Amino acid sequence: MTISLDLGCGETIRNPYQALKVIGLDIQDADLAIEPIPHPDDHFDFVTAYDFLEHIPRLLYVPQRRYPFVELMSEVWRVMKVGGKFLSSTPAFPHAPAFQDPTHVNIITPDTFCEYFDDEKTWAKMYGFKGKFHILNMRYHGPHLIAELEKVSV
Repeated sequence: MTISLDLGCGETIRNPYQALKVIGLDIQDADLAIEPIPHPDDHFDFVTAYDFLEHIPRLLYVPQRRYPFVELMSEVWRVMKVGGKFLSSTPAFPHAPAFQDPTHVNIITPDTFCEYFDDEKTWAKMYGFKGKFHILNMRYHGPHLIAELEKVSV
């Protein structure tokens, strides 16, 4: 049975991969800026995040320095099965919607995924990233960057 997790789903849980079971996770369930994803390792075939990543801070001091976005990407990698797909749709640079909402605290660019979370450079390791993703597809749809990543073994 295929299982999908939709992060930051709000009232509408999305299922673009047509998984047989879909679980939505929103702020009332867990604050993913400061808490881990409350699911076991290697559990999901798919994880999606629509209009969500831009709300996760890149840096916090609470009380020590933390990198919530990097931690979340590690968590996404952790809960996915090897070969599982992560789909993100987020307003991205250089488009105005990436900046105009005052709750957008994380500006995403295509290089965010390709250089920091990929299976070649994986620069986010220096900030504690624990996984690797292969970039399957990346494109703009209006102001949104649509990124599809596949979990690979470390």
